[in-house]
Amino acid sequence: MWCRGIRGATTVDSNTKEDILNSGKELLQKMIDANGLVPENVACAIFTTTQDLNAEFPAAAARQLGWSHTALMCAQEMNVPDSLQRCLRILILYNTEKSAEEIVHVYIKGATTLRGAVSQKK
Repeated sequence: MWCRGIRGATTVDSNTKEDILNSGKELLQKMIDANGLVPENVACAIFTTTQDLNAEFPAAAARQLGWSHTALMCAQEMNVPDSLQRCLRILILYNTEKSAEEIVHVYIKGATTLRGAVSQKK
């Protein structure tokens, strides 16, 4: 079994608790579905947001989906000039038998323009 990184990103409509949680749940659910994730095999998940999203901790979305025994952490992205705004990213470290090539990274909404989106498998 290997520990693999699974990336995902989305944009959030506005800096409200509701929008951050809804966007986080939508992205996380798509990552779960695309990779067949089972919460007990998740080593941890790191949630980041750009500096313009601070109305809620995005990891609360995972708790709402039942990830009650998973190590979660939130952080802010670097404030790089001209970077994508209102962006929420998730990095899941997952214990799996899948090869790195079998991992599906998920980019939705405005985040489809990010560099990693090109490698997304359909």
